[in-house]
Amino acid sequence: MKKRNSPSIRAYVTIRIQGVRPELFLQKCANQDILIWDVKKINDECCQATIMLKDIAALRKLRRSSLYKVSFVDQKGFPFFLSKLRRKRFLLVGILIGFLFFFVLSNLLWSVKITGVPKEIEAKIETELESFGVHPGVWLFSLASPTDIQRQLLNEVPELLWTGVNLQGTTLHLEAVEKTIVEELPPGEPRNLVATKTGVITNMYVSKGRAMVSVNDYVVPGKILVSGNLNSTEGDNNTDNEEKPQQPIAAEAEVIANTWYEIHVSVPLQYQAEEITGEQKKRHYLRFGDVQLPFWGFRNPDFVHSQEERKEQPIHFLKWELPFSYVSNEISETEKIEEERSKEEAIEVGIQQAKIQLQNELGPEAVILSEKILHEHIEHGKVELILYLSVEENIVKEEPIIQGD
Repeated sequence: MKKRNSPSIRAYVTIRIQGVRPELFLQKCANQDILIWDVKKINDECCQATIMLKDIAALRKLRRSSLYKVSFVDQKGFPFFLSKLRRKRFLLVGILIGFLFFFVLSNLLWSVKITGVPKEIEAKIETELESFGVHPGVWLFSLASPTDIQRQLLNEVPELLWTGVNLQGTTLHLEAVEKTIVEELPPGEPRNLVATKTGVITNMYVSKGRAMVSVNDYVVPGKILVSGNLNSTEGDNNTDNEEKPQQPIAAEAEVIANTWYEIHVSVPLQYQAEEITGEQKKRHYLRFGDVQLPFWGFRNPDFVHSQEERKEQPIHFLKWELPFSYVSNEISETEKIEEERSKEEAIEVGIQQAKIQLQNELGPEAVILSEKILHEHIEHGKVELILYLSVEENIVKEEPIIQGD
């Protein structure tokens, strides 16, 4: 008889036949259409073979009418496997509970890490994140997209200039840049206007107050530019007319000055560029409250690098909006390409980076006039630049007038 592969799903048993010429018993089994395979000769009076579980009854009937002794050596197959599981149901329940436990833990947000801002702004960011459902312990499925989180933070926290949100595993990384906010005095409060930076005055537009400097004057931080005190401090030749001193006012003016900044920039000669390959996968969910149930596209795409775009659409019945919505998550495959710059290209990129960085810090009203390279050298595959940028900006800051000044 030929050796054949044992079926893995259906049940089968291994038997041992003992007696004189056990091959004759196996031949009788074959004549009764009992399927036999894996026949082995143990010795002259013993053979071993494998049969299906369903043929046990026919085997026993043949054994009763013969002098052979039949014993069962082994049993295998899916039915026997299920029988063993039923006997170990507590172990099975434990495995199932463990699987669910790890599934839940791997789909919860464990921590939120905020970098780049002082502690007081970090506390405000944490409060705002909590208000729109981003906090440790929330389901990852229920989190808004990084773009939505960035937009909401910029709208709700005025101290922020920029935020970057990145979800890595079960940790949400949030990087933020603080905006420089000028505190304004209450309207009408007597005040002077002082310089916030060192520079040379290029233009002045005084609507209220007394100018204390002129165009082309060199000023330093704290220098009074426009005074809210209208009374002259110099001797008045017209001493016959005694006028009542005027009350200080709230000075209003715009003083534009030429300021200077020294910025250090490091630009790598080799860098990675990310491009979309065109391969996409979509996953679809039904969202009910904070719970999202996937109904199409269960498998995660095997993309090494990818970017995601999430869209949510409420579901309506006639004119009523139902308490659940349709969510589609489009995952696009990206690839990282190694690129290399020349030294001249790296210098140009560094200048642009420095301008963008400085413009973000100063705001859109500042005008960058010119740039000059003070120093450049290549170190560890990077072009290190020290740049000197000339800027035209409003350097006014309000300062209250203290009675008696």
